[in-house]
Amino acid sequence: MAKLRQAALAAACILGPLVAGSIVGLLTMGDITGWYETLSKPWFTPPSYVFGPVWTVLYLMMGVSLYLAIAAGWEKKNKDGAIVFSAQLAANLLWSFLFFGLHNPLAGLACILVLLALIVATIVAFRRVSGTAAWLLVPYLAWVCIATALNAGVVLLN
Repeated sequence: MAKLRQAALAAACILGPLVAGSIVGLLTMGDITGWYETLSKPWFTPPSYVFGPVWTVLYLMMGVSLYLAIAAGWEKKNKDGAIVFSAQLAANLLWSFLFFGLHNPLAGLACILVLLALIVATIVAFRRVSGTAAWLLVPYLAWVCIATALNAGVVLLN
C-alpha cells in the first residue's frame, strides 16, 4: 500500500506541472506562431522549436523536484515548500497568459520578475529537505533568467 501511495504521489507531482504547462502551451500556441513572430526580438532569441522540448524537460524536472521534497516527509517546512512551489507554478502559467494571451510583454515582464523570486524561494525551501530537489530547479531558474532577458528585450524593442 505504501509503495502504491508513493507511486501515486510521484505521478501526481510529475504530471501536474507537465500537464498544466502543456495545457497553457496549447492555449497560447496560436499567439506564439502568430503574434509573437511579428515582434522584434533580441539577437540571442533561440529558435522557436527549442522552447517546447526545453519546457517539457523543465516541467518534468520541476515535478521530480516537488516529489522529492514532499517524499522527504510531510512536515511544516515541506508544506511551506509545496506552497511556494505552487505559487511559482501559478506565476509561470500566468506569465504565458499575460505575454502571449493578452499580448502584453510589459505585464509579462512584471510577472516573470515575481516568478524569478518565487523560484529562488522554492529552491531555498526545497534545499531544507532535499539537496537534489533544490538542484533540480537550478536549470529552470537559469532558463527563466534567459526568458526574463528575452521578455525585457521584447519590451524595449517593441
